[in-house]
Amino acid sequence: MTRFKEIFRHKQEILRNRPDKCRVEVSAESRLVELFRSHVRTRDFEVVIDQPDNMGSTDRGPRPSEILLAALAACHEVTYRLYADAMDIDLKSISVSVTGVSDARGFFDVGEGVAAGFSEVYGEIRIESDASDDDIERLREAVNRHCPVLDDLRKPVKVELELKRERPEK
Repeated sequence: MTRFKEIFRHKQEILRNRPDKCRVEVSAESRLVELFRSHVRTRDFEVVIDQPDNMGSTDRGPRPSEILLAALAACHEVTYRLYADAMDIDLKSISVSVTGVSDARGFFDVGEGVAAGFSEVYGEIRIESDASDDDIERLREAVNRHCPVLDDLRKPVKVELELKRERPEK
């Protein structure tokens, strides 16, 4: 086990005793810099997001939808690691692979009523553990209840994006 159990319990204590600490805001800023290539900043990190050559771009980074899948996979791994330790369940390793399926007609406005985003996401979680099947099932259920990105994908999230127009300087 790692020190994640200690961190988990400490965070629970803070959140129980300090309601002002419950709200968490994360943010990202993105700027289109060339063709379809965007530079995204979040905290002190910069991520390049792009489209492939067959979309007429530079293919210097993953697509936005690939970043979404990567977020789901990594969030699942973190949640498994944290909850395994918190629940005293042996977890030697974890890896997640996910695939999203979409219909390109939705993005390119071909065919009425075709959604632009994923119609399904499927994948595989691979763990190495000496824990019992019952413990692994308890862990899986906890992760499915508490993984933030999985939660975001499974329920509607209120999204409001305000358009602010800037006029070019003359």
